[in-house]
Amino acid sequence: MDTTTIDSIIADLCADHNAEPELLDLLAVVAEREGVEANPEDLVKGARFVCDYIEYVPYMMKIAWTSAVNVGLESPMKKILQMVESYWVEGDDVIPDELGVIGLMDDAYCSLTSLQAVSDHYQLQTGKHLFPNDLGPANRAMVRIIGEPYGPELDQIVFRTMRETGLIEAVKALASEEKRLNFAANSTIWSHDPAGELDLTDLGNLGLLKD
Repeated sequence: MDTTTIDSIIADLCADHNAEPELLDLLAVVAEREGVEANPEDLVKGARFVCDYIEYVPYMMKIAWTSAVNVGLESPMKKILQMVESYWVEGDDVIPDELGVIGLMDDAYCSLTSLQAVSDHYQLQTGKHLFPNDLGPANRAMVRIIGEPYGPELDQIVFRTMRETGLIEAVKALASEEKRLNFAANSTIWSHDPAGELDLTDLGNLGLLKD
């Protein structure tokens, strides 16, 4: 799984992320919207989460590909990952890349939400997760940072991705009774523990962990 292009984009725009005033200003607005008065340290920690989230994408792409190969989902996963890459390289973004780190948040959100949706559908059909990482809490925090009207638009993009790649149908086909016997013994190469996690601990000070 080659993530060189995405790695390069992230390296170019995520350098010195903690010093990017626009990101800190955005997080201050988000905290105020959530009814929280965040101090400068909270904002810096929030900026660290945003960049960690963005940098998590190529890492999770590799995990998703390896897991898909292990259970025979190579073809639909390849289409998913091609769509994920297209989020990053196409110029018609929901949030323009010219905004620096802020401009990568929509690409990262669509990417990680798509991958989580794959794992969720796999779990729904087989009773086992494709990979043990639960990106749901981090995705929910990120979409609260992104806010309206962009969040719903990005969710629609993810829904179209799942439909156009035929991933849901492919997972259902793998969930036959015969296939389930194989899944019971060999559903994923990963242990029950996440291969890596995003730290959301400090986001409560920005009001982003509310139900």
